[in-house]
Amino acid sequence: MEKALEAAERKARLRDIDNSKVLTQEELDLANQLQAKANAGKMKLVPEKKVKNKAKFAQIIQENWLYLIQNEILKNEEIMFLNKILGFIGFRSNCLVQDIKAKEQIPMTQTELAEALKMSRTNANRLIKQLIEKGIMGKFESGRDGLNAKMYALYINPNIILCGDRDNINETLQTMFKKRSKELKNLPIRLT
Repeated sequence: MEKALEAAERKARLRDIDNSKVLTQEELDLANQLQAKANAGKMKLVPEKKVKNKAKFAQIIQENWLYLIQNEILKNEEIMFLNKILGFIGFRSNCLVQDIKAKEQIPMTQTELAEALKMSRTNANRLIKQLIEKGIMGKFESGRDGLNAKMYALYINPNIILCGDRDNINETLQTMFKKRSKELKNLPIRLT
């Protein structure tokens, strides 16, 4: 009797495992047939991705970075500055922001950036100006504050450093960097 009970429990557990599968064998076979058809048409069926890791990251476009260094477009102090600002690039906007974790990301002023990097405002402004002239950074008007003064936001060219999905770059960001400086005309990789 005890052996029969154990066998029944084992069958029940196996049945529960079978029932918990996402797809039945029949559904799995059909999915494989559809994938084979898609492959024949040079397409790919992709399952829905689930975000498992919420780590913030910025991607350096390696071939472009090497191009800038090998062609001596970037000076050492500019390379160091770009490395220091990596932690302030907002996701999908590529804007330098006060808090990358905040839901409403507020652009950093040049003064705030200099303070955060523990450098003089004069040096920060000079480096930002040099990088803007080279097309690696952009300074764009973001509106007016209550004092009727223009407000600006600083952005990083997504062809150099990108914080976001390289297959889905924000259209506004693409537009900002459409015009290419002479230094960036021959970049090996173009995302925008």
